[in-house]
Amino acid sequence: MTSKAPSLLKAVILLFFLSGIAGSALTLPSPLSGDFGRTPAYPCGVPPHCGPAIPPDSGHHYRVSRTATPPVIDGKPDDPAWEKAPWTSDFTDIEGALKPPPPLKTRAKLLWDDHYLYIAAELEEPHLWATYDADESVIFHENDFEIFIDPGNDGLLYYELEINALGTKWDLLLTRPYREGGFPINAWEITGLKRGIYLDGSLNDPSDLDRSWSLELALPWKVLRECAPHHRRPVPGDTWRLNFSRVQWDRETIGGKYVKKADPLTGKPLPEHNWVWAPQGVINMHIPEKWGMMEFME
Repeated sequence: MTSKAPSLLKAVILLFFLSGIAGSALTLPSPLSGDFGRTPAYPCGVPPHCGPAIPPDSGHHYRVSRTATPPVIDGKPDDPAWEKAPWTSDFTDIEGALKPPPPLKTRAKLLWDDHYLYIAAELEEPHLWATYDADESVIFHENDFEIFIDPGNDGLLYYELEINALGTKWDLLLTRPYREGGFPINAWEITGLKRGIYLDGSLNDPSDLDRSWSLELALPWKVLRECAPHHRRPVPGDTWRLNFSRVQWDRETIGGKYVKKADPLTGKPLPEHNWVWAPQGVINMHIPEKWGMMEFME
């Protein structure tokens, strides 16, 4: 499995099926339980689905080209390997047409080979801000970029990876959506992950205007295949469920530093913005049946 928890996946699967037999979610001690401050948009007690019954496609479909030459993971998706990979459509608000389009552009692209799934993203950003510098921090409490992957296309045992402009990452394994009694496995880790960040501007400097930041990631199949059908990497023609999210907070400058902008009535930070590839209709990324699909091409 991983260096952090060699037998963790087997234990997770056992607990997962035992919880289904019992008809209720297991209550596990931290760090294996809790939603880390995210409140699901659905009430508790929704019966779990049976896996393959969710719709096959949300309407967002990305064909992942196979590359013979791996891209250089330096944060700048400008080398020749990326030329054959199209960009996704620009991200929209998580609630879809209910909200206006985001004021800042976000897009992503993907490639694959025998060893890795490659992901690149570009995020327009006039105020580069990131302070979480320890991996496994709850980095969506500041601006970040997030990836959700469901290898089985059934909403069960899916991955979440978050990264910020410092390159700090947080990776999780979800047993099932929170609304169905699922819990996050914080001890799960993408061992062998490669990451690169490029900043077109100055980080944490309110005295100037920045332009953007971009990222490149290489996610090894030796880890991603753990929850895939037959525990193997994909072959041409396979489809996995996928979504991307960008968390963006309104900010202001106090004492020469960026801070979250507060609601003048409550003194609490204003709610974050959530901009995504495949909209969910509600503020909840954990609705896998509304994610998009990636199809692996030859």
